[in-house]
Amino acid sequence: MEVEIIPELSRKTFVSVNSLVYNFGERQSFISTLNDLSLGKKVLFACIGTDRATGDCLGPLVGTNLKRLGYTVLGTLAEPLHAQNLISEINNVLAIQRPDIVIAIDACLGKTEDIGMITLADFPLTPGSAVHKNLPSVGDISILGVVNVGGFFEFQVLQGTRLHTVMKLAADITHLIWRAIPCSMSMG
Repeated sequence: MEVEIIPELSRKTFVSVNSLVYNFGERQSFISTLNDLSLGKKVLFACIGTDRATGDCLGPLVGTNLKRLGYTVLGTLAEPLHAQNLISEINNVLAIQRPDIVIAIDACLGKTEDIGMITLADFPLTPGSAVHKNLPSVGDISILGVVNVGGFFEFQVLQGTRLHTVMKLAADITHLIWRAIPCSMSMG
């Protein structure tokens, strides 16, 4: 489920972190902003993607990491949240657990210079838009990781994405969340 970021005047990016270049200030800003957005709220993580394409496994990798840490998660490597089950899974959990906030996490394609960027935004994400799927928006806020270059042959690009890039992004996103949101705020 790759996501293409479409800028709109009403949408705002809070903060971005370059996963491939360590910048303490960027990371602290990301952590602080995510903490402020989730403070005192029951959080559900919707980690979107599949383990069938290297470039699209970012969400499930983060979901697996977060679940191991005790967070409430939809979407892991064992049970991915993808195009075929997205609507039903989200609706089931929202009806039963009633989280205060849903944080959607997914991979996205971008420009060459953006590979490795992690973005926290104040709007839901639209999974599958880069591969021309028509799926509903997910989340109250979103965390996106740029895994590769977009704009052409998206399916082949996803298959040819370096696992190292995806693993680095997944580890960093997990760590940023762990620093920002106490596990006790998760619904589990």
